[in-house]
Amino acid sequence: MHDERRRIEERVERVHNQRIKPAVYAATVPLRVAAWQAPGEPVPFEDAAAATYEPFAMDTPWGPPWGTTWFRMQGQVPADWAGRRVEAVIDLGFVGDWPGNQAEALVHLPDGTPLKAVNPQNQYVPIARSAAGGEEIHYLVEAASNPDILANDFAAPTPLGDVLTAGDRPLYTFRRADLAVLDEEVWHLSLDVQVLRELMLELGEHEPRRHEIAHALDRCLDALDLDDIPGTAAAARAVLQPVLAKPAHASAHTLSAVGHAHIDSAWLWPIRETKRKTSRTFSNVTALAEEYEEFVFACSQAQQYEWVRDNYPKVWERIKKAVADGSWAPVGGMWVEADGNLPGGEAMARQLIHGKRFFMEHFGIETKGVWLPDSFGYTAAYPQLAKLAGNDWFLTQKISWNQTNKFPHHTFWWEGIDGTRIFTHFPPVDTYNAEFSGKEMAHAVRNYQDKGRGTTSLAPFGHGDGGGGPTREMLERARRLADLEGSAKVRIEHPDAFFAAAREEYPDAPVWAGELYLELHRATYTTQARTKQGNRRSEHRLREAELWATTAALHAPGYSYPYEQLDRLWKTVLLHQFHDILPGSSIAWVHREAEAEYARVAQELEALTREAVAALGTGEARVFNTSPFDRDEVVRRADGEPTVVNVPANGSAPLGNARTHDMVLVTDRVIDNGLVRVELADDGTLASVRDLRANREVLAGQGNLLRLHADLPNYWDAWDIDKHYKNRYTELLDAESITIVEQDPLLGAIRVERSFGKGSKITQTITLRSGSPRIDIGTEIDWHEAEKILKAGFPVDLRAPHSSAEIQFGHVQRPTHTNTSWEAARFEVSGHRWVHIGEPGYGVAVINDSTYGHDVSRTVREDGGTTTTVSLSLVRAPRVPDPEADQGRHRFTYSLLPGASIEDAIAEGYALNLPLRVADAAGTPEPVVSVAGEGVTVEAVKLADDRSGDVVVRLYESRGGRAQGVLRAGFPLAGAQVTDLLERPLNDADVTGDGGVLVALRPFQVLTLRLKRS
Repeated sequence: MHDERRRIEERVERVHNQRIKPAVYAATVPLRVAAWQAPGEPVPFEDAAAATYEPFAMDTPWGPPWGTTWFRMQGQVPADWAGRRVEAVIDLGFVGDWPGNQAEALVHLPDGTPLKAVNPQNQYVPIARSAAGGEEIHYLVEAASNPDILANDFAAPTPLGDVLTAGDRPLYTFRRADLAVLDEEVWHLSLDVQVLRELMLELGEHEPRRHEIAHALDRCLDALDLDDIPGTAAAARAVLQPVLAKPAHASAHTLSAVGHAHIDSAWLWPIRETKRKTSRTFSNVTALAEEYEEFVFACSQAQQYEWVRDNYPKVWERIKKAVADGSWAPVGGMWVEADGNLPGGEAMARQLIHGKRFFMEHFGIETKGVWLPDSFGYTAAYPQLAKLAGNDWFLTQKISWNQTNKFPHHTFWWEGIDGTRIFTHFPPVDTYNAEFSGKEMAHAVRNYQDKGRGTTSLAPFGHGDGGGGPTREMLERARRLADLEGSAKVRIEHPDAFFAAAREEYPDAPVWAGELYLELHRATYTTQARTKQGNRRSEHRLREAELWATTAALHAPGYSYPYEQLDRLWKTVLLHQFHDILPGSSIAWVHREAEAEYARVAQELEALTREAVAALGTGEARVFNTSPFDRDEVVRRADGEPTVVNVPANGSAPLGNARTHDMVLVTDRVIDNGLVRVELADDGTLASVRDLRANREVLAGQGNLLRLHADLPNYWDAWDIDKHYKNRYTELLDAESITIVEQDPLLGAIRVERSFGKGSKITQTITLRSGSPRIDIGTEIDWHEAEKILKAGFPVDLRAPHSSAEIQFGHVQRPTHTNTSWEAARFEVSGHRWVHIGEPGYGVAVINDSTYGHDVSRTVREDGGTTTTVSLSLVRAPRVPDPEADQGRHRFTYSLLPGASIEDAIAEGYALNLPLRVADAAGTPEPVVSVAGEGVTVEAVKLADDRSGDVVVRLYESRGGRAQGVLRAGFPLAGAQVTDLLERPLNDADVTGDGGVLVALRPFQVLTLRLKRS
């Protein structure tokens, strides 16, 4: 037989695209359209309904960037359409086919009821499956003219990312607003042809099934009269039925499919637009659920549900009905889909607490899995926290984006730093926006790493990132692919059902221990430094406010614990931990608002903390220590003079006069406090740091060496730092001035000022205090660079086989060598408050108060010694999607801690991030809790969320070893329980006869205690 594949395949493609698809709508009549441009920000429906509308013609430009235009659309279904399926079809002038990053709209009835959204992949609004004819149509359509930030694939900076710079030129040209008859036979023919054609193209040329489908499609088109497609569509479909009816192979892979609409809580649009996106997508989903009984839609992010509840009550009622009917599946159990690396330990716990509690309170459902398809890597603390929140499974697909190494499993047990394991799945379809295309189906099967042991994988389907969700075409394709020869099978079901079946099928799945490091998007540890600093500051201020509010609630009569305010402020911080806000990958508008929100949060938390401390009464000046470690530290009195105080962990002490301490000597460019001696070079770098206790030089080269690197990644500017950044840099060695600015017996400081690049300036103050080996480098930068990254390096005379970096509730170790491609790919990593390197008998820590990105490298010198270098990433200057990212002023501190153990790094990390507070207060209230036991570290102290008055304490083992200790309450104790993260009792704690609570922890174990007051 002659090979006619090319003729057939080209014929099918052309006829489908140019003849069948345009014939889906058999008849149309235009709607009458009038428009009203809302001034400024979006307005409520009631305001739009009362506005004055002007006639509006098709092909008219509309919509300034970020504007809202309301359209009134009116018409009448023609009488001769009676009995036919009628829809409205609206084309706002869409550009491309991605629903999430351009014009979109929500269609309302005149009474304000949201009907459905329209976007480029979903342009219809159903009117009647069988029209009576003569129906009057009246819609009010809220259309958002959001700009296409992704235009030209991020090739150049754009001012469109902020309403302040975007201008007012209309972005779109309105194309269509019609009533139309949907020819269901032609529509189904189009879907039949599409599914079979795409399957055919994925099958091997040697496979008989490919040729069977090709010739069936050829005969189908022979049966189709191109001059009368509606009249011959049924006959053409009949030709295809035999090939569509052939069942899948008995061993065919099964895709467990669930509807999904990934909605970034902010990204290429501001939060205010996400609130509207949720209403559009959720309106579409609930409408689709009424039409397809098999449909199940999985939706995460409690924050987005709350927005709909508060702003779109009618859509909220539809969601509640869909949940009750089983077509809507709340998943994820987090407040938002947060970044997987940067949130602090307590913040990550609160993400799970607030998310799960929302779904339990509003739907009576306890979610059972963590749903994070799009975050940029995942901390090794997740398995334990997920399980402590009552979760059984974990899902992501982002690791499929790795630049270098392919992850070896799709279904596996993920083991965290404490040994907890959670059943984990990466969908091999490699997307959370599947459409059931032939290419996706084939890729899922070919890509699946666990063949021979597992037979199923998950496939989230629906347009996403900017929402949109599943479409009726996707569900029709799923029906055709449920049992089709040559294809994987599709079964729509709840994710819980998939995970239960997968775990039963593959209980001995392999184990992956440690972090899930994404070999991409490494710059998200650094970009938008002020956003990251706002998060870090907010987390610690929340800790402080909760501790002293609890203290006041226990000791100050009449004081009321600020439950509502703390809850609201936590949720604000949790929202901004979303995986495109905290990582720094959003447009300028998002980060401008984030900085303002963090400033508001700081102001409110400061007021709450002051109020709590003041409630303890006024009297002597006292020093308050929010850290879980005792502090012996220099502070300043009200007159500015320094003094030394000793303050217990989580407690307070009087502000007395300076006690006996080694004096700090400052001469020229040397600071010496008897513990360490710091010498500056003429260029302002650290020429020497000598640990006088160990009698050894710490540095193996210039310390605090600032390098300005060229930083142009291959594609994702705000997200990525590619390895070639290391190849080109300028060392900042020109110090304009070196000045002694503090010369006191208790502290000494030298300031170094530099100018560089395109008018940037950096001022650094190197400070050494009495009694402490910690060398603080207070840094102020006025940053005006473009496509650069600034790093601060510390070459240390240590042969460190690995570095240790703090993560949530513990730390991870990473090799300093690059033996394999897995280690080489970790050329930029994240850490929280400290990084530690060491060799037997000696270690050094680098501590920070706001940065996360860093690298650690190791070289051997000519003298045979080894230099291990820690380099902090301080600030970047990407231009896309925010052309002004990180421009302007920054202020932060990082520190070098010579002679440091891991325990020292932990304590000083807390100290730098939780400055001692000086305030007037009466009395000497005991700390709410105190702990005796090395390694037992208190992370949070608060009142129970149920308002019972119980005290909740979260603690963990911080060193990486076993720990035992006794926790004592600073109030009469009636009993103690061990709880999960949601403060639900698990078992009674072991209480001693004298009222202590015995604590025994495995390495990095997190423990929540609920203390009942007498």
